[in-house]
Parts: sequence; C-alpha cells; structure tokens
Amino acid sequence: MPTYQVRGDVPRKRHIQFRDNGLLLTEEVMGLEGFAGNESILYHLQSPCRIRELGEFEPIEREEWLPEAHAHRHMRTADLPQGGDPISGRRLLMWNDDVEISLCRPDEQMDYYYRNGEGDEIIFVHEGSGTLETIFGDVPYREGDYIVVPRGTTYRFAGEGPQRHLVFESPGLMEIPRRYRNEYGQLLEHAPYYHRDIHPPTDLRTFRERGDHKVKVRVRDGLQTYVLDYHPFDVVGWDGYVYPWTFNINDFEPITGRIHMPPPSHQTFQGRNFVICSFCPRKLDFDPMAIPIPYHHSNLNSEEMIYYVSGNFGSRRGIEVGSVTLHPSGIPHGPHPGLAEKSIGMVETHELAVMCDTFHPLKLTALASELDDGEYAYSWYDAPAERESAEEDPAGVTSHL
Repeated sequence: MPTYQVRGDVPRKRHIQFRDNGLLLTEEVMGLEGFAGNESILYHLQSPCRIRELGEFEPIEREEWLPEAHAHRHMRTADLPQGGDPISGRRLLMWNDDVEISLCRPDEQMDYYYRNGEGDEIIFVHEGSGTLETIFGDVPYREGDYIVVPRGTTYRFAGEGPQRHLVFESPGLMEIPRRYRNEYGQLLEHAPYYHRDIHPPTDLRTFRERGDHKVKVRVRDGLQTYVLDYHPFDVVGWDGYVYPWTFNINDFEPITGRIHMPPPSHQTFQGRNFVICSFCPRKLDFDPMAIPIPYHHSNLNSEEMIYYVSGNFGSRRGIEVGSVTLHPSGIPHGPHPGLAEKSIGMVETHELAVMCDTFHPLKLTALASELDDGEYAYSWYDAPAERESAEEDPAGVTSHL
C-alpha cells in the first residue's frame, strides 16, 4: 500500500520508551522483504510472542485431480454447498507455487482469530457484507470489495448475511501494479483507480481484557493453533505502510479504446508470476470497423481463470453467475462461434468478472472435478449463433474470454 497511515497513539520517535498508564509497551516492527520493504510499527500491551498453550498443528492436504485430457474447463459454482467459517470453509479449486484460488460460502461465524504467516491474501466479496476485525482496526466490507490482507495480519471475519468469497493466497507480494505508481508511490493520473477509492482500517479498538483467546496461524503449509491469555487486538497505536484495506470493483475506471484493448488494461493487482484483473461495465470500441469482442489468442506461457460475477456474458454461451472457466496454456481460446459477428454494433457491456492470469500451470483439485461440466471443450464445435442486432441483444461482451 503506497500511503502512510497512523491509528491510535504512537511515540514521537521509533524505538524509544512509550508507556500506557506507566506500562512500558512492546514495540513490534512488522515488515516485508526483511528490513528493505514496507513496514508498520505496532505498540502492544503484551509481548506478541506470549502464548499460554501451544496447540495442534494441522497439515494442509490438497487432493489433486489429474484430468485425462488437456482441455478448456467450465466449473459451475453457484450451487456450491455452504459450510464452515470464512477460513475453514475455504475450498481450494486450483493452485500452483505462486497462488491458491479458493471458493468459500461460510455458514458459521469464527470463534477464533486467524493469521496467514506465509502469504498475502485478496478476498473478493461476491456476496455479503460485514467487518473484518483486525489488529490494525476494523475494516468494513461490502459486496464487490477486494479485501487486501497483508501476511502477518491477525484478523477475524464478522459477516452479515449470506457470504460468497473468491480467495487468492500467495507466498509472494500482492500489490498495486507498479506501472500505476510514480517513484514516490502515488497513483498516477492514468491509473484506473485513485487513493480515494482505497479504504484503510477505520477506528482502532484496543482490547485490554484477559482470558483465553485462540489464534490459528498458517505456517509451513499447515495451521498452527496457539492459545493466548490476552486479547490479540491489544495494540494501542500503529503507523506505517503495511495494513489491510479494501477496494471495490465498481470503483475501477475501465480503460477503453478505438479498437479492442488487451487484458493488461483491466489489471487491478500484481502478484508473483500472476495478475488479477477486473472486467467492469464500460463503453466498447468505437472505430466503425471494430469488432468489440476479444480476438482469439494463445497465451503460450499463461493460464487464464475467470470468475463470472454478474451480467450477460456475450462472448460465451452457457456461462452463468458463479461460473469459473479455465483456459490452460498451450492451446488457443477465444469467442464462441458466431459471436464475433453478433457483437458488431454493440456499444457497451454490462458484465462483471474477475480474472487471474498465471505464468505457470495451475493444478486442479477434486472439487474442480466435481464442478466441471465436462462439455466446455466442445463448445467451439457448435454451429454459429443466429445473428441478432445490438438492439435485440444488448448483452455484455467480456473483454478477454
């Protein structure tokens, strides 16, 4: 996050005495990339190392699905059963060494606190609202929000109403694309969002009560449970550049052109060997000869996952809200037959989708096997769609499908 924030009380200088009612507070420097990256400094009532009980370690188990054929895949997730809380309810769909992509439809509240000690997280809120309670303060969230949680952040979801999340986790940094920022970290004029669209924690709440509190920490490819005898949100104040924040997909300002714009124009976040993009309602290409639908393409060293959020998906037949398509590397993909012709004359699109392009192959889980429709690879073999005018069919035209 490129802007400095401060919450609560902090001393005039780093690494000096700072007291709360006579108690010397414990200073914690929470930083990225050793001491060379961004950091925040937190002031605790207790040592953050203090634990009352060392609990169990639960290894993370992944059940891989190895399809018999290398092909495009379509997974229908709308009816994914509810279960678990916003952490235990995460169901891994696909992964590689750079990113894990999970679905979550929780129906329970968390009775513990959670910290990812080995990766950054971005949670896209497809449905639901609530508050992410964190050690940095409360982070309200709503439908359409990307919740960006840096590694090491202790938090707990307090959701309101039914929830549906798409979760990205990465051992590498997930951040705002560097081409959107100047050398000082400020977002540039051509960036598709601005600092006003980014929402850091609101009020910091300092919890002083004692008593047992359970914290689960993801480390070493597993979950380690600790029991504390104090509340983990015991921070009196903090300042710095590392903290959770939200950005709503509806605040993304689409970049359009006279002819078709490539996928980097939709990039929202960058990760290690992957990107996350937002496809939002927008005006389409305005050259009189433009074909306002993606050209066929072969991203020979990329894999493309798209999660369909809302709208009509004009370059795909059979797609519905909650669909996930995967176009793996090595084979081309593009619009379904007849839809390029059908798109001519359309002037705007109304769909909403989240895409993740990876630069290393993705592995599929048993869940992906359960959700796969088994027919998507043959969908380009269909006869061309019957021609309709833009007025007759004002469906959205997703820019990169």
